[in-house]
Amino acid sequence: MADIKYEIIETIGVLSESAKGWKRELNLISWNGREPKYDLRDWSENHEKMGKGVTLSTEEIASLKILISNIE
Repeated sequence: MADIKYEIIETIGVLSESAKGWKRELNLISWNGREPKYDLRDWSENHEKMGKGVTLSTEEIASLKILISNIE
């Protein structure tokens, strides 16, 4: 499997933290040198290990924001 390179451009925020210290974060990340996208996933304390997550474009995060604002 090829190495995945990433650079966390901006940490938007932490949604939660597990008892083992992993944090579910929303970040702006550049994957393999590409244009940064919004990314929601679990990270180890030092950002060396990651869990499965979802990556969203600027348009998708804007749509998600609208959907979330309609939740009562």
